[in-house]
Parts: sequence; C-alpha cells; structure tokens
Amino acid sequence: MKTQMLRRTSWTLLLALLSIWLPVAPVHAAMIGSEQIISSAQSAQNRDRIRGFLQREDVRGMLQKQGVDANVALTRVDAMTDNEVQTVADQLDKLPAGGDILGILFTVFIILLITDILGLTKVFPFTRPVR
Repeated sequence: MKTQMLRRTSWTLLLALLSIWLPVAPVHAAMIGSEQIISSAQSAQNRDRIRGFLQREDVRGMLQKQGVDANVALTRVDAMTDNEVQTVADQLDKLPAGGDILGILFTVFIILLITDILGLTKVFPFTRPVR
C-alpha cells in the first residue's frame, strides 16, 4: 500500500515538474493606436459607399454594358486593399452630382482588370493570370 502511494506521488511530481519545462506559447499584447482605429473605420465606411454606388440601377446597367457582372464587382470590393478602396472613394468624391459616372466605372474596370492579371480574381475571361 505504501509502495503504491509512493509510486503515485512520484509520478504526480514527475508530471508536475515536466509540465513546468514545456514551452509556453509566447503572448504578445500591444496597444492599438487611434490611427489604426480611425483608418479601419474609414476604410469600412468607404467600402460601404462603394457598395452603395455599385448597387444603383444606372451603375449596374453601365457595368453590364462593359461586360462586368455587378454582383462580381460587389464581391471584389471586399477583396480590395485599403489603398484601392481609398482611391475609388476619392474618385466618387470628385464626380459631379448626377453627372458622368464613366470615370468611376473605368476606375473599377481597371482595378478589376489588374486583379485579374495578378491572378487574385477571375472576372474577365480574356485575361491570363501572371501566376
């Protein structure tokens, strides 16, 4: 009986000591700056503006005339980088109210074309990815 108790105690101590030596996953905590939060919020707001623009009927009609499926363009907005979103949002700001939307459609077309060529998407059948 004493031997069993001694054996259990020694195994428990052995496991306890071994668990101390196991590598612990490093934990990294950092402060999130105000700039990061503002940038993230602004990017989300710009994405919503672009989605709203692409959901308009006149814009959908123009996209279809160019051979671009409007639903695919909407999904591409989610895959755009923050810089691309900022560029398109800036173009939206420069458009006259109720005026020519050809410039923004051309910008969206070029961005989709570049992402197709880079192999990130497959929107246009006439492009070959670099990858």
